[in-house]
Formats: sequence, C-alpha cells, structure tokens
Amino acid sequence: MKEGLLHIENLGKTYVPGKPVFADVSFSLERGEFVCIIGHSGCGKTTILNILAGLDTASTGYVFMDNREVSGPSLERGVVFQSHALMPWLTVRQNIAFAVVSCWPEWSRATVSVHVEKFVAMVGLSAAIDKKPSQLSGGMKQRVGIARAFAIQPKMLLLDEPFGALDALTRGTIQDELMGIVRQTQQTVFMITHDVDEAILLADRILLMSNGRETDTGYKPGGISEVVVNPLPRQRNRAGLHHLDGYYELRNHVMDFLVTRALAH
Repeated sequence: MKEGLLHIENLGKTYVPGKPVFADVSFSLERGEFVCIIGHSGCGKTTILNILAGLDTASTGYVFMDNREVSGPSLERGVVFQSHALMPWLTVRQNIAFAVVSCWPEWSRATVSVHVEKFVAMVGLSAAIDKKPSQLSGGMKQRVGIARAFAIQPKMLLLDEPFGALDALTRGTIQDELMGIVRQTQQTVFMITHDVDEAILLADRILLMSNGRETDTGYKPGGISEVVVNPLPRQRNRAGLHHLDGYYELRNHVMDFLVTRALAH
C-alpha cells in the first residue's frame, strides 16, 4: 500500500505524434497538503488538472487516489475553474444545495439547508445567500464556487486559476479566506496559478513546469523540472508575506525559473 492521498506516475499527454506536451510527470500529494503548479501557457498544467479530475485521459501513465486508479469524474474530487460555472436561474443557496443533494441524496431538506448555510458563512456570503448570480460581483461568484466545492467535502480540491479574472484587491482577500478555510478543514488542494506570490502564499510545495521544446538532439517534452518546498511559516497572509525571512529568495528562485528555464531558448 502506498502512503499519501494522490499518486501520479509517469503521466504523459500527446496530441501530435512524437511531440508529447509533457511526459514522465510523477508526483504525490499528502493528505492536507496544498500544492501549486506553475509554468507558462501551453506547458500542460490544465491538462494535468483535468486528468486528475477525471475530465480528460492521459496518453501514458496513471493517477491513483487512495490506491484506486482515477478513471472518471467523482464527487471525491471537487473542481473550481476560473469561470464560476454557477447555474444562473438558481440562488446561491440553491446552487450549493444542488451539489450537496447530489452527494447526499438521503439528507433531509433541513439538514441540507444547515450544511449549505455553514459553507456560505465560511466564505462570508450569508447576506447574499438568496441572491442569484446576476446580482453578485465577480468575487462573490467565485466565493460561491469555492463554497460549493468545499460543501461536498471532497477528498481533494482542484483549482484552475480560480482568481485569475479578479481585481488585485478582491483576489488578495479571497486568497486569505481560502487559506483560512483550508487550514480549518485540512483540505488537500492542487492548484494551477500564473501568480508567483499566490503560489508562495498558499502552497506547501510548488511544482515548476517547463514547456516542450526542440533541442539540438530532438524534441524534448515538457514536464516537472523542479519541486520547491515552501520554507515560510504556514500561518502567513498576503499583507505580511513580503516581510517574512526567506520570501525574496523563494520568489527570486521561482521567477528565475520562469524567465530563464521554463521556456525554450
């Protein structure tokens, strides 16, 4: 038996024969761990997330969760995309309740209501619980998406740049809220981001991913070039991040990778 929650072994994805987008990608996630993957567009980050979610299939390799191979979507894996994907005709309460009932169809209406209200409060939206998405700001819609994902209590949460379309102030606020909820629930999270500071703020480990490229010896697929362990204290927030010892060294290391090593030269 393997330890940890999620194991990815020799994962690869090919669209053009002989030129895999990425190959030989292997890593694991421990229970309660927050892992970010960062890299340039086209390196295959979203493809990896979709494979972990069961929304896409790998060309090579395997994904195991709790020692069972991932072979399709499951409520054990909650997904939050950059687009909130809310049903516009339903209220906040109804959007989240729909997911909760899908997970626990035997629950009474009262039990579902209490459960929904708990997670709406967790993201600070109790006052908007009976509003529809058209009445909410972009940041509020993303909060609903996060509340819905947490409400089904998945074994793992998959986040695909969920704050990418938000303004900087809203983004920072929700990042801090997400970190607080993750710490409270001990949720396991795998997240894609382009934002170096976001990765440093949230992640226990950062996977640095390179793009596929032509070399003097032929085509080299993309893949995980380096795994960086975040040395900063786990109790951190956006406002105080740049005051922490080791922050600039970590940031410069990740930036150097993105500028000099992630893309073909």
